[in-house]
Amino acid sequence: MAKRKILFLGESYRADAMTWIKGLQEFGDFEMITWELKTPSNSFYNRVLRILEYKLAIFKIKKLIRAEQPDMIIAERTTSYGFLAALSNLKPIAIAQQGRTDLWPENSILLPLKKVIQNYAFQKADLIHAWGPVMTHSMIAAKVDMNKVLILPKGIDLQNFSNNNTANPQKIQAIVTRSLLPEYRHDIILKAFAIINQKGFDFVLTIIGDGTQLEKLKNLAKHLNIDTKVHFIGRIHNSQLPQLLQQSNFYISMPITEGVSASLFEAMASQCYPIVTDIPGNQSWITHRKNGQLIPVDDYISLANELIWAFEQPEYRTQAVLQNRLFLEQNANYATNMKIIAKKYHELINTNSPK
Repeated sequence: MAKRKILFLGESYRADAMTWIKGLQEFGDFEMITWELKTPSNSFYNRVLRILEYKLAIFKIKKLIRAEQPDMIIAERTTSYGFLAALSNLKPIAIAQQGRTDLWPENSILLPLKKVIQNYAFQKADLIHAWGPVMTHSMIAAKVDMNKVLILPKGIDLQNFSNNNTANPQKIQAIVTRSLLPEYRHDIILKAFAIINQKGFDFVLTIIGDGTQLEKLKNLAKHLNIDTKVHFIGRIHNSQLPQLLQQSNFYISMPITEGVSASLFEAMASQCYPIVTDIPGNQSWITHRKNGQLIPVDDYISLANELIWAFEQPEYRTQAVLQNRLFLEQNANYATNMKIIAKKYHELINTNSPK
C-alpha cells in the first residue's frame, strides 16, 4: 500500500505544530506536506499584505492538492487555516481549535464574520481537535456536533522532558517560557519579583522567548532594581529547553487567556512547581495548593505572596511535582496520545477512500 500523505495548513515553525507533524510521521508513518502564509503580521503594512495573501490562499492550496494528491488535510485555528481547509473540498478534514476560543480578541469588530467562518469550518470538518476540556465549552456554545470532537492533548515527549530536576531547593530559581507579548503579562511577574526581592529572598528569574515587549520589560526590570537577577535568554531552540527547565524549581505563567499550554506540561514534566493564572485553561490541570497555585489575573501582590508561601513549603512542593509528573505520564504522554491521533486519521482516510 502507498504511503499515506497529509497536507498540514498552519505555522509549521511553531513548537506546537512541530509536535503534531512529528507525531504523525513517527506514529502514523505519514508523509507530511506543509503550507503556510509567508507574510508576517509584525506591522500594519504587513498585516494588510497578509490579508491579501489569505484571500488568494485557497487557489494556491488547491494547486498544491492537485500536484501532491494528499489523502487528508489538517489545519490549526478554526477561523483561519481551518477555514481554508474547509474550502479546499479535500476529505477527510481535521481541524484544531488552538485556544479556549479561536474567536479572539473577544471585542474584535470582526467577531460576527469570524463566527460565520468558524461555523463553516466546524460543519465541514470530519474531526475537530480539542486539546483539552476547556476548549469544548465554546464548541458546545457554537452547537458543534460533539461526536466529531476528540478531546485529547497531543502531549509532550517525556523522554526529552525528563524528571531529573537539579535546581537548588534553597533558592528560588524561576523560569518563564512564554512569548514576550502583552497578553502574557511578564510585567506582572517582574513586579511580583520586585516584592520578593524587597522581602530579602534570593532568586534567579530566567525569561525565555522573544516578542514586542522585550525592551519594555528590560527597562522595567532595571527600574525595579532586579535586572541583575533577571536573565532574558531570548528565543532558543526547543532542544535547549529541557535543561533550562530542569535547572529551575518554579514555573511562572500569567496569561490573561489560555487553551492547553504545552509550556505548562513541559514544566510539570521537568518537576518545576507551577504558579499560573486562575483561568479556565489552567484550572483543567492545576488545583490551587494541591499541585500548583492559581493567581488572579494581573495580581502581582498575590503572585509574590503565593510564591513565597510555596518556597517555604519544600515538602509540599516535592509531593506536588511528583504528582504532576505521574499525571502527565498517564494523560499527556506524546508517545501514547499521538498513536491514538494517528490511528484515528488512518480510520478517517480509509472511510473516505473510494471503494
